[in-house]
Amino acid sequence: MTERKAEVERNTLETQIIIKINLDGVGKSSFNIGVPFLEHMLDQIARHGLIDLDIQATGDHHIDDHHTVEDVGITLGQAVAKALGDKKGITRYGHAYVPLDESLSRVVIDCSGRPGLFYSVDYPKAMIGRFDVDLFREFFQGFVNHAGITLHIDNLKGSNAHHIAETIFKAMGRALRMAFAYDSRMAGMMPSTKGSL
Repeated sequence: MTERKAEVERNTLETQIIIKINLDGVGKSSFNIGVPFLEHMLDQIARHGLIDLDIQATGDHHIDDHHTVEDVGITLGQAVAKALGDKKGITRYGHAYVPLDESLSRVVIDCSGRPGLFYSVDYPKAMIGRFDVDLFREFFQGFVNHAGITLHIDNLKGSNAHHIAETIFKAMGRALRMAFAYDSRMAGMMPSTKGSL
């Protein structure tokens, strides 16, 4: 089994980002993004997905956090696609339901090669601390576009915005972990009748 690691650097006039990822890690994470709540959420993906994740980013925070959040999503998607390689032997599909007190969210993933985001989340308020919740959609859209993943995110219930966000990112980590896992019965095989993903 080859190592599923990648390092991606993305530089624009708005952001400079370096991501190192190990899909077969133990959940270690290190972040210097300048958006504390996003770092907290990405830690959930790493921890619950057992993905080692290091993200270093600088961005035009003097404007707002939009470019940084979106571009981290883009670069993370690129890193995942690179680390996954040809996808032979993976489970391909993943799903998770995660509760946190009153909140419950579901995330369903297909490593299909076809980017698609289906996002049904209504937050009870627009801001979590200093974080604009609209930026989560931008993050996930950037991620799926560059990872080539179909992603369904549904918040099923919840009244606390922080809890809702946390259930989504924990479920995302769990669903990625399931989808990326090797299936011993699929060893060396492409999980598609088309022969490619």
